[in-house]
Order: sequence, then structure tokens, then C-alpha cells
Amino acid sequence: MIPEIYQAAPGRYDKMSYKHCGHSGLQLPLISLGLWHNFGSVDRYENFNAIARTAFDRGITHFDLANNYGPVYGSAETNFGRILRDGLGAYRDELVISTKAGYDMWPGPYGNWGSRKYLFASLNQSLRRMGLDYVDIFYHHRPDPDTPLEETMGALSDIVRQGKALYVGISNYRPAEARKAIALLRRNGTPCLIHQARYSMFDRWVEPELLPLLDQQGVGLIAFSPLAQGMLTDKYIHGIPEDSRAARSTGHLQRSQITPEKVEIIKRLNAFAADRGQTLAEMALAWLLADRRVTSVLIGASSVPQLEDNLKALDSAPFTAAEREAIERILAGE
Repeated sequence: MIPEIYQAAPGRYDKMSYKHCGHSGLQLPLISLGLWHNFGSVDRYENFNAIARTAFDRGITHFDLANNYGPVYGSAETNFGRILRDGLGAYRDELVISTKAGYDMWPGPYGNWGSRKYLFASLNQSLRRMGLDYVDIFYHHRPDPDTPLEETMGALSDIVRQGKALYVGISNYRPAEARKAIALLRRNGTPCLIHQARYSMFDRWVEPELLPLLDQQGVGLIAFSPLAQGMLTDKYIHGIPEDSRAARSTGHLQRSQITPEKVEIIKRLNAFAADRGQTLAEMALAWLLADRRVTSVLIGASSVPQLEDNLKALDSAPFTAAEREAIERILAGE
């Protein structure tokens, strides 16, 4: 029996736009939900279950995980498996579920990087944690300097042939590495569907080479950290809140990154967004989605209201040429 909460939103697909991922038949929502944070063993089940349910009811069909998301490692997948069992799994054929392997997961020589042994073992563990027979997308999470790329891409191709993943992708690959990986996967008959890369107004490394390459090769791009770990919000305008990521001693965003110069740029961007009738977060997401080469952006959410606020980016008015030029000047500190 389908839980009542899911029966209550028959119009979910009217609230979201979808885009074909590269040269494939798979469509992804413009906004996808990432489970990197807020879905681990240290988090509250009732909260993240509500986030996932609301995301689906708002048309977010793509849920992005990795083997070591948590903390602790594996706990985000375990918790997502519980969410599926508690009702969302009734809609498995309407979901795109992705996971990854490539970073450290367990001790010893077989729990990291990109060997065939690691990738198969990791995916098998991920499937057990989530209670799934297959994932829709399986990524190699980062290049391995010590494993032949032919072995890593060959493992991804065989994973597709065995029915454990429908599509494969790569993440955190630089342009030269990505070009080789894409060529190998195509030669294997299992084309690279998607590249997941860090991309935001504050981190634009993909623009000179990677985005043109993916466009030429017919590979989709999904952007992670589109809000630069929270810097592209109003969170740090008046200092560093004690409950923020930058206030923690560990993590990817450190106090040293919240410089006076960066705060001034954030303030100016925030004011510019307000003039457009948006929050800074909404504008930052809309700015990424304005590029036709961006298939989807991955957002994280610590609450249902935060999720719904980010979804307002879909209602953004198009940027005029003058607005884009003004944003570029602000980002340049002019």
C-alpha cells in the first residue's frame, strides 16, 4: 500500500523542470538533492526523512549519495535505505538514485581509489545498505594516479553490463583525465553519462576547458557545492555563526576562507539579488542553471524550509546581459 503522504502530491511533475543529461534519454530535475550532509548517523531521522519526502513531492526525482557520506561512513546510504522502506521506495521507478566510490571507505589496500576490486566491493556494499538491486548512476568519485584508467573504466562498464547500474559517470576529473575516461567508456560501449564537478560563482574552474569538453562529447554536468558551502547565502554577512560549517574545526569550509574581501563581495551580491527580488542563494543557483551545459545543480538541505527556499530559484527571471556584466564586476571585486 502506498503511504498517504505520497498520494497527496499528484502534480509534483508540474512543479519541476527536467533536462536531458548529455546525449542520453535520461532526464534529471534542474535541482537534485545531495545527501553529503544532514543524512548521517549523527542527524535526526524525522528531519531528513521529511526533507527527502518533501523533495520528491516538489519534483526532485534525483537523490545523490556516495559510499562514505555520513558521518559515519555509509550511514547516509543506510538512512536512505530506511527512507525507501518507509514509503519512498514505492516510487522506485520514478527515482534516479546515484552513488559513488573513489575516496577512503574502509582500511587497507582495497577500500580506496579506483581498482576493479574496490569499485565492485563498494557498490555491492552500497546496494546492500540501501536495499536496492541497482543504482541508476554509479560514479568513480576521483581519479586514481596509481591504477590504469583502463581498469577503472573497464570496471564501470562491467558494472553496467551486470545490471548493477544503468549509467556511469565520473567526478572530480580534470579536463585531460576526463577526455581519456570518456573515450574509454565510449570504446567499451557504455558512454559516460555525466560529470559531477564543484561549480559555483566562487569556484569556476570548469569553465575554460571542462564545460566545452563535456558539451562537445555529449556528457552532462551536475554541479556540487553550488552555494560554495554556504558562502553564497546571507549566512556570513554579519560574521561566522557558531553553528555554521566555517565555525567547525574540521570540514571543507574554514574560517580563513571567510575573508573581509570575500564578505564584501557576498554583501554586494546579496544586495544585487535583493534588487532582483531574490535571496542570494536563489540567484546563485539560477546563475548556474542559466548555462545550457549545466544539467542540474545538487543542493543540500538541513530543513524543509531551506529546501523550499532553494527551490524558488526555479522561478527566477532570466538574467539580462547588463545583470550578468554587473555580477561579473562584483565577483571581480570592482
